[in-house]
Amino acid sequence: MNQVVLCLLIKENQILLGMKKRGFGKEKWNGSGGKQKGEESLEEIAVRETQEEFNLEIEGKDLNRVAIIDFYFKEKPEYSQRVHVFMVEKWKGEPQESEEMLPKWFGIGEIPYDQMWMDDKYWFPEVLSGRKIFGEFYFSGEGEGERIDKYEIKDISQAKEITEP
Repeated sequence: MNQVVLCLLIKENQILLGMKKRGFGKEKWNGSGGKQKGEESLEEIAVRETQEEFNLEIEGKDLNRVAIIDFYFKEKPEYSQRVHVFMVEKWKGEPQESEEMLPKWFGIGEIPYDQMWMDDKYWFPEVLSGRKIFGEFYFSGEGEGERIDKYEIKDISQAKEITEP
């Protein structure tokens, strides 16, 4: 299963999302992130992807892992992935548009769920409220998944840190 990182940058009750301009998830709002290259650690992926997509500098020590979510695509198993979600509240720089992402700040109560991955409306509120979670989502349909067949979200907020399930 592909190991993927997603960073949610938060400041003053706002979240930085980017409109994906190409590739997997095109025309959806999302946080910064992406796939592992070579033997990168999860932290190294987060730092690199946030730099590439938003031109922001983050440090591994400022990453707070808030979720591990497994996504399964019935018709396209090669899309299946384990996403490690990090909350980030400290960085250097101002977000800038890249070839891949157009950044925009949204108030926490104004997140455009109707223009995001269909699963986001289920798990985003959980992590934004301070919970730590494990999740599983099963998609079916053509393309990047047209429907969620089933999902499960487990609150593991009592854990000192999130480790692999």
